Amino acid sequence: MTNSTLDLIHAHGSMRHFKSDPLPDELIETIVGAGQRASTSSNLQTYSVIAVTDAARRDQIAQLCGNQDFIRHAPVFFAWCVDLARLDQVCAMRGYAQVTEYTENFLIATIDTALVAQNAALSAESLGLGICYVGAIRNHPREMIQLLDLPRLVFPIVGMAVGYPARAANPRPRLPLSAILHRDKYNRDQDAALHDYDRAMIATGIYENRQVAVPGKSDVMEEYGWLEHTARRVAQTTRAFLRAVLEEQGFALK
Repeated sequence: MTNSTLDLIHAHGSMRHFKSDPLPDELIETIVGAGQRASTSSNLQTYSVIAVTDAARRDQIAQLCGNQDFIRHAPVFFAWCVDLARLDQVCAMRGYAQVTEYTENFLIATIDTALVAQNAALSAESLGLGICYVGAIRNHPREMIQLLDLPRLVFPIVGMAVGYPARAANPRPRLPLSAILHRDKYNRDQDAALHDYDRAMIATGIYENRQVAVPGKSDVMEEYGWLEHTARRVAQTTRAFLRAVLEEQGFALK
């Protein structure tokens, strides 16, 4: 079963090679406006986006995001932010005080922001553009907050480089549905699906035919794949400073 929308979704691949052509303001507004049509909790719309087109500012963002060069080359960088500051203004207009110190408040805003960003991503791709999400926007959050002049109760969740692709996208395999889709209750037996996916990812060549020792068998080697790569990654502590910065921005996460 397929249609043009499903075809577009399945054709997605992160784009890190962009032409230098600028994006007209009307196109940027079209993308963000389409993003706004995403579902939002209680119609609160707890998000904002900073569209960065200035080359010098994009260079600063690239430096803060692991010096990823494609951020410099993309004509637009979207900084998608959770935003409860606007609701502070709404409450002030009506004589209320917003409750913001609980984890639920931050989760609502985070989900809202993720939904609007993904709507915008699909909209951009439908218009012939390429996109790449940038989680590294959280590498140096204090500096990013200062650069984007974000007020209290606004926090950058994810970045997105957008522009005309300089080459075709290369969609990667995804986990089998048998690992993701559970019927009536959680299926804990996922070994076969995970090994199938490991082989599919190795076949793409992205791991450059590397070898790694089989766990518990240091003298037996196997191909380095998604299983080893992913296990190594999630076994490391990353961005442990984020809670402190969130608290500085007014998100107490009680």
